[in-house]
Amino acid sequence: MNLPLLEIKNLSISFGNDIEEHFAVSGISFSIEKGETLGVVGESGSGKSLTSLATIGLLPKSAKIKSGSILFQQGESSIDVLKQNENQLRKLRGNEIAMIFQEPMTSLNPVITCGEQVAEAIRLHMGYNKTKAKEEAIKWFNEVQLPRAEQLFDAYPHQISGGQKQRVMIAMAMCCEPKLLIADEPTTALDVTVQKHILQLIKSLQKKHNMGVVFITHDLGVVAEIADKVIVMQAGTIVEQNTTRNIFKYPAHPYTKGLLACRPPLDYRLKRLPIVQDFLTAQNKEISTVFNEIKISNEERTSQLKELYHKPKLIEVRNLKTYFPIQKGLLKKTVDHVKAVDDISFDVYEGETLGLVGESGCGKTTLGRSVLQLIRPTSGEVIYKNTNLRDLTSKELRPFRKDLQIIFQDPYSSLNPRMRVGDAIVEPMSVHNVYGNQKVRKEKVIDLMETVGLKAEQFNRYPHEFSGGQRQRICIARALALSPKFIICDESVSALDVSVQAQVLNLLNDLKQQFNFTYIFISHDLSVVKYMSDRIVVMNQGKVEEIGISEDVYDAPQKEYTKKLIAAIPKGEEIYG
Repeated sequence: MNLPLLEIKNLSISFGNDIEEHFAVSGISFSIEKGETLGVVGESGSGKSLTSLATIGLLPKSAKIKSGSILFQQGESSIDVLKQNENQLRKLRGNEIAMIFQEPMTSLNPVITCGEQVAEAIRLHMGYNKTKAKEEAIKWFNEVQLPRAEQLFDAYPHQISGGQKQRVMIAMAMCCEPKLLIADEPTTALDVTVQKHILQLIKSLQKKHNMGVVFITHDLGVVAEIADKVIVMQAGTIVEQNTTRNIFKYPAHPYTKGLLACRPPLDYRLKRLPIVQDFLTAQNKEISTVFNEIKISNEERTSQLKELYHKPKLIEVRNLKTYFPIQKGLLKKTVDHVKAVDDISFDVYEGETLGLVGESGCGKTTLGRSVLQLIRPTSGEVIYKNTNLRDLTSKELRPFRKDLQIIFQDPYSSLNPRMRVGDAIVEPMSVHNVYGNQKVRKEKVIDLMETVGLKAEQFNRYPHEFSGGQRQRICIARALALSPKFIICDESVSALDVSVQAQVLNLLNDLKQQFNFTYIFISHDLSVVKYMSDRIVVMNQGKVEEIGISEDVYDAPQKEYTKKLIAAIPKGEEIYG
């Protein structure tokens, strides 16, 4: 009888004590065969990562296994991972079960070169000497398609891109040719093009080594590209498991339908994005029925655009350049420049959402910060209310800061962990001396918190007491504190679950209608940008590749670069829907 490569039976994991015990994983069971890819999907907190950590014996000390077994095939029999001691687990990890973690920057040691980190794993598990381990590491760098493998062996993690760091992590996981690879959100926050390469790489390595893969993600579109079968997790339980095709074509559980519907459809525009709750409250609703209820017709869209582009221009960007010097030698002589923003011009109309899309390093964030003068441009003009912002001193700029705001990408690092969230929202009001006194400001902040879906009693809490989606709502409330006219959203939903992402995108659109905001929406995710934006600017290497109405750019791209971005979008909905 053929044993599964991995079989998890009735696994339950809890935290807390006997008085107050919380079950993070409750009685889950599934199996995976050699050469098979299992997709594990669900929102943050559903138990996905905890299950994977249990599989390689890396659960936190506070976690308790309450029931179950994790059986891993070794030869003609299976061992229970949960019954192995630390020495036995150390031999299992890397050799037979390997893991790619979600965040390569924190998973790699910043003071050891990338090559040495992979070579160390090879020496530990394979017993090779230094020279042989280095040769093997370079071989694996080539295998995972890292450019200039020999030079990158001596590079430190901060010297390479996010996609390259993830390839180093894959090389480290694969170098001992494990039987099972666990990939925990390995493509979250990566460009769609880099994501596509990483998915293709994992598939090709799996085929070559007949490896089992557990691929954990919150994005069902990504799962469609790689998985043979899928389990859907919610609040520590498996609510549905099936082949990938059946999950997409015939989703049975309302939660699965909700996750599928949260992602913006690519072939038409919706008034708002469905959220998981829509399906949990109306359990028999089909995705197509919900989409049909909130679809915008071509006539409605044409009318919206006609009205929008009769409005005056709010921002005019003319021949903007932002260059950074490359300095070498003891005297730091400037030998060249990085042209992050290279002669860019565009307009933003009142009430418009202008999408800014492109791969990491194309200059999107630098352009956004140059428009706001957070980075001073090298040359060009940014005209707001007949004033060229670039001509103003820092002091002269201050009154304009009330009108021009930014919501940053990372809600974790953009809030002071020692400051209560209410005080963080009050702070800009105090700096600009608006709303008279602290009592009125606090009332205004509570009103803002409720506007973005938070509660008044959360005023005195600290950032660590909130989820990622709630923190992003706090950042949005802080951006609104001065009643701005213009807001730049810089990758402000890229780190969020698709379900939370849908809620935040709906909130941004609701606020736009309520307060007549104008947005620049920066993202590497073209499907999200297409949903949010009236027009799209496609950037590549500091220049504008193409600009146009969002539907036109997606349906009939003019440039090869834009076509490449669109081709990289996971299209599970189209494959199976």
